[in-house]
Amino acid sequence: MLIIGIAGGSGSGKTTVVKKIIRALPGSSVSVISQDSYYKDNGHLNAEERKKINFDHPESIEFDLLIDHLDKLSAGETIQMPIYSYVTCARSSETIPVKPTKVVIVEGILVLTNAELRKRMDIKIYVDADGDDRLMRIIQRDIEERGRTFTEVLKHYDSFVKPMHLQFIDPTKRFADIIIPQGGANQVAIDIVASRIRMNLHD
Repeated sequence: MLIIGIAGGSGSGKTTVVKKIIRALPGSSVSVISQDSYYKDNGHLNAEERKKINFDHPESIEFDLLIDHLDKLSAGETIQMPIYSYVTCARSSETIPVKPTKVVIVEGILVLTNAELRKRMDIKIYVDADGDDRLMRIIQRDIEERGRTFTEVLKHYDSFVKPMHLQFIDPTKRFADIIIPQGGANQVAIDIVASRIRMNLHD
């Protein structure tokens, strides 16, 4: 099993990179584990308390469960990946079954911040993008998908996203084997990564 970690700032284009890599590989050979599924369950908090949750801090992630699930996949076991809602800040009672495959992609803004998780990765990728481009994507995403107003998005960005990016996420570039500038728009870099993965599949 080849384990690939894909990190990068919020709105950097990680999801696009993941989708393009998957499209370049045989259909049933890839599983994706999303860091966002492993946010700690905060469904017990009220609406005001939920607004104060720092989703960009490593402590917001249940890394022990994520690592345990990755180990089980490596051992050939199917896992039950949690489903997390940004609206309720809670985990669903339902889960998503993920079967072991030849390639497992672990993606999320914080996946390179955890040393134990990094140890399990065969290839570590950091998706880089201009700060203004990331902010524009964050504004659009948070309004459309997370029910925030424009003012709430900017306040959240200023209070959490930007300082956490500078403190925790951007420094993880040094752990990356490959840095992809311009996010999902960098087709050349994505093709190189996909080609390297295909080589591993045929080993």
